[in-house]
Amino acid sequence: MWRNRNVWIVLAGEFIAGLGMWTSIIANLEFMQQHVPSDFMKSLILFTGLLAGIIVGPLAGRVVDSNRKKKVLIISGVGRLISVCFMFLALAFDSVTWMVVFGVALQLSMAFMFPALQALIPQIVAEKDLMTLNGVFMNASTIARILGTALAGALLLVMSLYTLYLCSFIAYALLLVSTCFLKVDEEISTDKQGKSNSKGAFKEMIPVLKTMPVAMMMLGISLLPILFLGSFNLMVINISELQNSVQIKGLLYAAEGICFFIAALFVKRIMGKGSTLKKLFGLSVVIAISQFLLFFADVPIISIVSFGLLGFALGCFFPLVATYFQTGIPKEYHGRFFSLRGMLERLLFQVVLLSSGFFLDTIGLKYMVLIFGALSITIVLYGLFQAKRLSAYKLEASSSVS
Repeated sequence: MWRNRNVWIVLAGEFIAGLGMWTSIIANLEFMQQHVPSDFMKSLILFTGLLAGIIVGPLAGRVVDSNRKKKVLIISGVGRLISVCFMFLALAFDSVTWMVVFGVALQLSMAFMFPALQALIPQIVAEKDLMTLNGVFMNASTIARILGTALAGALLLVMSLYTLYLCSFIAYALLLVSTCFLKVDEEISTDKQGKSNSKGAFKEMIPVLKTMPVAMMMLGISLLPILFLGSFNLMVINISELQNSVQIKGLLYAAEGICFFIAALFVKRIMGKGSTLKKLFGLSVVIAISQFLLFFADVPIISIVSFGLLGFALGCFFPLVATYFQTGIPKEYHGRFFSLRGMLERLLFQVVLLSSGFFLDTIGLKYMVLIFGALSITIVLYGLFQAKRLSAYKLEASSSVS
């Protein structure tokens, strides 16, 4: 696997993209803190961009399945560059409106980039290497996040927001250049549904999913981490204000990122063999525990432990989910499936984002995490009930056949 040039290009591209993204995220948080006093209004601003990503989801799935993934990645890379230009206008005019335009443009480009990249990865390595590559791929993103947030936080002390966004622009330009060097013999879907209009983009895929109840269940459980991630940045800001500490922001990002890195690097050894679904249920419980711990968010060490626990769980969770979907879903549906998954994630992310902004302004962080933690446990229990019922149904069907 490591002799494959495409592997290194993809990993380098993800690292560079992560640096650019997290540099701009830190800059976005600073810009909003300067211009938007309400947590709920901050969440509304972020909501607008995510909504744009949901709207183009069906079109993105169809485009990815009926075109070369490299071409889609290049075009979406150009879109990222254009989006940063809108943020330069926001800075020039101190305009929140231009920041909203930036968020919309960025999410539109990412709506195409995510399914294209997820569909491309199984085509550059053998199936036996997929989990390893998914783990290393996510670690590249995590290292970029740690470095990006740390560097951006340090640069904020000595440089302007304009310089931070310029760094982000340069990173996206390097990503675009690296993507051009990919050489992959791509499989393109030529089925009629793949070339249909965007409204019918998911029609043929839905019946396929209905015949795969475990995949449907895993799709549902794969959305659970968003209950934490959707409110991640707002919680970091709130914890910083609760503890009256600027440094805690970097410590929380670092704790989550380092633990994620360790887990994703050794996910194959940590998880071993056995039912992927059962492992995901167990990791979901760990995520819920990390939410409950934030009831004591005013204690620095507990908040750091909470984010570290979250990072470890996610470092195992995401490679397992990605590998299952890349191998379990037929390749001709990859673009549409990952686009559908991306739409569901963005939709839930919006709901959590708006809810967390509202809760933080009304009941506060401590009671909000109790609600989210209880909801996570409820989802896990419902999933376990469904899995048990499915197993009983299979056993009954097997007995009737014999």
